[in-house]
Amino acid sequence: HGFGVVSLRYFNAAGATQRLGEDHDPETHLIPNVLAVALGKQAAVNVYGTDYPTPDGTAVRDYVHVVDIADAHVRALETPLDGGPVALNLGTGGGQSVQAVIDAAQRVTGKKLKTSPQPRRPGDPPELVAAVDRAAAVLGWRASRSSLEGILESAWRWHRTHPQGYRGGA
Repeated sequence: HGFGVVSLRYFNAAGATQRLGEDHDPETHLIPNVLAVALGKQAAVNVYGTDYPTPDGTAVRDYVHVVDIADAHVRALETPLDGGPVALNLGTGGGQSVQAVIDAAQRVTGKKLKTSPQPRRPGDPPELVAAVDRAAAVLGWRASRSSLEGILESAWRWHRTHPQGYRGGA
């Protein structure tokens, strides 16, 4: 019917807008859990694996701001696609370790965050980073708002104004 098909594969979607943030029950994502410690809602950040073959021993992941993901969706709707279906990775093409996220969160929040080393979770790879060249070629898209500090600053603002998440309102 003349429709192109695109699948957008998000890596670690994170960050917030003024109105919308990340709130899961139970919360399993690193950044909201780190910020819960900064807010005094949790005692420590569980760090699953400290012996990976990475520079600091913690797992490396690619974090992409939700606003960048929204931009990719708009571009996917506006871009004529020829040929068969296409799958595009949405990430920065670079990774941040769990420890780097904790360190950056301490700078952003001004709080010292206690960590609790835990065993690795089965199946977790040491490093998982998006190959983003195809998204750039097909959509002209690159993450532009996904600095780790920017992601954390937006999420920190949202979590401070929504301490009970969506259950408590603003």
